[in-house]
Amino acid sequence: MKEISLNLPQRYKIDIILDVNSHIIFMQRKFITNLGLLILLNLLIKPFWVFGIDRTVQNIVGAENFGFYFTIFNFSFLFNILLDMGITNFNNRNIAQNSQLLTKHFSGIISLKLILGFVYFLMTIGVGLLWGYHSKQLYLLMLVGFNQFLLSLLLYLRSNISGLLLFRTESFMSVLDRSLMIIIMSVLLWGGITQKPFRIEWFVYAQTTAYVLAVVTAYIVVILKSKSLKISWNYPFFLMILRKSLPFALLTLLMTFYNRIDSVMIGKLLPPGQGAIQAGIYAHAYRILEATNQIAFLFAVLLLPSFSHLIKEKQKITHIIKISFSLLFVSTTLLAVNSFFYSFDFMDLLYDDYLNQSASVYSVIIFGVIAMGSSYVFGTLLTANGNLKELNIIAAISLVISLSLNIILVPRYQALGSAIANLFALSFSTIAQLFVVHHSFGFSVDTKFLRAIIVFVVITVLTVYASTYVDSIHWVWKIMINVMISLAVAMLFKLLNVKEFISAVKDRDN
Repeated sequence: MKEISLNLPQRYKIDIILDVNSHIIFMQRKFITNLGLLILLNLLIKPFWVFGIDRTVQNIVGAENFGFYFTIFNFSFLFNILLDMGITNFNNRNIAQNSQLLTKHFSGIISLKLILGFVYFLMTIGVGLLWGYHSKQLYLLMLVGFNQFLLSLLLYLRSNISGLLLFRTESFMSVLDRSLMIIIMSVLLWGGITQKPFRIEWFVYAQTTAYVLAVVTAYIVVILKSKSLKISWNYPFFLMILRKSLPFALLTLLMTFYNRIDSVMIGKLLPPGQGAIQAGIYAHAYRILEATNQIAFLFAVLLLPSFSHLIKEKQKITHIIKISFSLLFVSTTLLAVNSFFYSFDFMDLLYDDYLNQSASVYSVIIFGVIAMGSSYVFGTLLTANGNLKELNIIAAISLVISLSLNIILVPRYQALGSAIANLFALSFSTIAQLFVVHHSFGFSVDTKFLRAIIVFVVITVLTVYASTYVDSIHWVWKIMINVMISLAVAMLFKLLNVKEFISAVKDRDN
């Protein structure tokens, strides 16, 4: 809370306190209500993309072909930093704290993004050649690389929208590209427009078309706010932006490597045919982790500008931290525990081949969603606060852990080895971030809240474990019962405060 001058009369002090408290409550309500809209829209769109479109493509083309694509896709991610250089996160935080800079910076940053896109393309293709890619691999890498450029441009445009705290508009923009992909892919898969066997390249073409349309739409939205259509080639400005965003760039690079290196290492450490199959098996599990992580990522989209704004205004942030962490921890724990005990059932429902191996990988890697969810709260808070040095150190250590464990485990355990490496790296990162948050903000340990978390986890594990011994109920119904019991426990111990959420939604316009 802001300090209040002792020279003011008492009644003015009270007015200022009430004004600051009202602003904090307003931000909390705005966060909760817009988070609800954001999650609703994404729950309507993204699950169908993952389990309807993406899963269908995996089954049609087979584990080996999809593993081939998945390896190339993750390889293109390794150099994503060259597309952005941390500009998107820097811009989101900067615009949230200084909205007037949008008009001043927008045209220059767009020009810089075009230059970075060219550098990224040259680097990706060059390293791909050195890595041993050729012919079909290089062609697919060029297509996927172009899509990465479009996605990076889209995320930058959306960072301006969320930075201006236009959360409702950002909510719709967050699902636009996937909605367009669903329409295009539905026609290709089920429209009967061709008798030819489906090719993985068509999947990439559909993404290209959807990204182009989404970028144009986002650009129009931002232009209406910035009133700037010109492209500005201002090299001193480019250097200034790159210098300020460099810590964000390093963080993005390190996090991308330890999150995306697994399938690339599988393809490199195992024989070619076996490597593609194991990468496909890994993709079966990882794509579900990635899909569920998209919901958790939505918190970060809203939290970064919210934290940045509140920190600049020197206002309390503990309430938003507690709300967001509780929601994420409860939901990700429910997903991870139920997935662990019913991993084969999930894989049998979704895929056609390699079910036992896919289930083993999934039962391990899915626990990463808990670490990711927590990291979207604590890591985002540290980003908003400017603790980039600490975050970069944590990410660097996590990368070393991931690489080391992949090299040790993949030759022996194949895709399962990568899943273990991924989980260890994510877990270390989240625990380290929590310690830095405690040190930087001086938050005291809420023992009552900690006890509630422990009780919730224990009861959830015991409930799900006990349900596996009930043979008379279908596994889907058992999971639904497990979830209801665990949610009741969470509400009983006030990990989920229903009254608080209802109050915020009812009073959102006050």
